[in-house]
Amino acid sequence: MRWRGVIAGICCLALPFALAGCGSDKTQHVKSSRPAAVTPTAMLQSKPSPTPAPCTTLGDCPQRFDAAAAFVRRQQGHLGVVVRDRQTGKVWTAGEPGRRIWTASSIKLAIATDMLERDRSGAVTLSAQDRLLMAGMLNWSDEDAAMTLWKKYEGDAGVARWRTRYGMKDVGFVPGFAHNWGFMKATPRDFDSLVSYVLNNAVAPIRQYLVSALQGVAANQRWGIWAAGSQEHPGNKDGWSYEADDGGHNWITNTVGFAGPQQRYVLSVMYQLPPRGTLAQGVHVVSDLVATLFGRPVPATITVPAPDG
Repeated sequence: MRWRGVIAGICCLALPFALAGCGSDKTQHVKSSRPAAVTPTAMLQSKPSPTPAPCTTLGDCPQRFDAAAAFVRRQQGHLGVVVRDRQTGKVWTAGEPGRRIWTASSIKLAIATDMLERDRSGAVTLSAQDRLLMAGMLNWSDEDAAMTLWKKYEGDAGVARWRTRYGMKDVGFVPGFAHNWGFMKATPRDFDSLVSYVLNNAVAPIRQYLVSALQGVAANQRWGIWAAGSQEHPGNKDGWSYEADDGGHNWITNTVGFAGPQQRYVLSVMYQLPPRGTLAQGVHVVSDLVATLFGRPVPATITVPAPDG
């Protein structure tokens, strides 16, 4: 994480595909001094209500999206959410999925993906030490490892590749700050594109490495998508930082990755808290949102990272 700052705005809701609602009709009832007779014909026409289909997976549970949308509306600050069902192709969004928010350490997933693909193509050759640094960068979010790899392999050219190859069209440096990985913004849609690329387009060895790395993160990243529950085999690259922007100071808590059988669901949640918000508050908001989507208990049982983690 890093220390900087921002002013909070108002969270709004956007849903790309409609969820079913319920209505009610007013009916007048007339009292009778004796019960109406039930004829054999009426008894034959009366049928029991069908049993609702069991709600077992996120894709089968539209009511969870309703609950999650209501949860997002209650939050202050800027909260953006994208959920993609890789099996059906449906995408659900809430809050501000197109708002550029500080990426914090979540951007390390883009660094690792780009480095692995360039190594495979022969453009660069990763050493054993480079791979150790990458493991630390992904596993416990090692800051020094990320900076070493950034200076050696990424830079401005790397960001241009992310935009064209991974579909992260809004990722970029923050004006007035140094051009390095720690001073960048992107949108939840950008990270949805990145994770979707890893799962759908990366060659098997790279995909398998990154899936395993994100599923095996250290305790300081076991929140956010981790709140989906171990039975969903979640994998995430979380990011948390204290940022300066628009004259204010704000905590950022992001979680991007996947959950579900065969990584069915891609999730991207980015949250810029109001100026008085705390790290623990932000971590719990993004975690409780994921728990709501996956039908897990709220508040979620998660690990809040150290501020300087």
